Amino acid sequence: MPVINSIAAFSDEMTAWRRHLHKTPELLFDCHQTAAFVVERLREFGITDIHEGLATSGVIAIIEGQGEGPVIGLRADMDALPIAEMTGAEYASTVPGKMHACGHDGHTTMLLGAAKYLAETRNFKGKVALIFQPAEEGGGGAGVMVDEGVLDRFGIGEVYALHNAPGFPEGHFYTTPGPIMAAVDTFEVFIKGIGGHGAMPHDAVDPIVAAVSMVQAIQTIVSRNNYALDDLVVSVTQIHSGSADNIIPESAYICGTVRTFDPEVQAMVQRRMAAIIAGQGDAYGVEARLEYQVGYPATINDAEKSEFAAQVAREISGEDGVVADTGREMGAEDFSYMLEQRPGAYLFLGQGDSAGLHHPAYDFNDGIAPVGASFFARLVERAQPLNTSQE
Repeated sequence: MPVINSIAAFSDEMTAWRRHLHKTPELLFDCHQTAAFVVERLREFGITDIHEGLATSGVIAIIEGQGEGPVIGLRADMDALPIAEMTGAEYASTVPGKMHACGHDGHTTMLLGAAKYLAETRNFKGKVALIFQPAEEGGGGAGVMVDEGVLDRFGIGEVYALHNAPGFPEGHFYTTPGPIMAAVDTFEVFIKGIGGHGAMPHDAVDPIVAAVSMVQAIQTIVSRNNYALDDLVVSVTQIHSGSADNIIPESAYICGTVRTFDPEVQAMVQRRMAAIIAGQGDAYGVEARLEYQVGYPATINDAEKSEFAAQVAREISGEDGVVADTGREMGAEDFSYMLEQRPGAYLFLGQGDSAGLHHPAYDFNDGIAPVGASFFARLVERAQPLNTSQE
């Protein structure tokens, strides 16, 4: 695959960056050490227009090309996950209970690699905005950056991002026009009954029985309230209650996730879940309270920008190395907030066989970092060429 030669030449340096970041993971908005490392590298590259402290610890750096032109945004997420690492790597996390289990250390490295190349060559007009974002894993850092007005402040006209993909061929890209990832909501149910002795259930009001019935009824939202061709996932992922075999507890807790693409489907789920929880609570004589939190919106690629990004990806990985109509999936991504405001595209980059994302044995494949960096660099050069004859 034609990785840019000069990027390939410093691939060992990129590996060192990535492994340093892997050893020092940070969560949510607390990415200050990571941001400091990013800024240090950017300054080494000769980049001086650097803005820190965005969305608490985010960084945006501007590289000026040659001549007037638009501003293209490239985004990488920086945060890790609250997972104890099990890779056994010599560069494994040094922070107990935290690790880069989703490859954001690799995403940051790929954007740094592109930054090094673009700062040296500046073979484009206009500007490129390098967006190093905290808090993708649950904090909605992209949304915070949008709310802080960074897209307008820096005149960013279009935005792009990459995510590694375990289980897909190494160095291959895939994307799709339109929706590519789902909206994600979270629901919690708090149930209060009357505790008592397990041998005397008639003197208690059992919250466990109510919780079990609620879980079963919630599943009917997908099977009986949703049109079969409208994508919807409702998953109960937590049930907590009880402390001993002979005690009926006073309370129970249910938690789960909802994934949708259509706002009308999303609204239907909220209505039905509220009705189910209230009705089941009355039926079993317990107090039941639903808290439903609307999360990241669906990630929707601009059709034209998606095709353009796929064309650039083909330059890097060849015609057979790019799937441009892969279809959508039910995962979620806060880059959606940026795509709501600006045209752009989100792509996946295969990293070969490995443990899955969010798994304690996951590790980013350093071999794909030059591929991603080359993609970002070519994207800028093709989107904002120095002359109109450049293909």
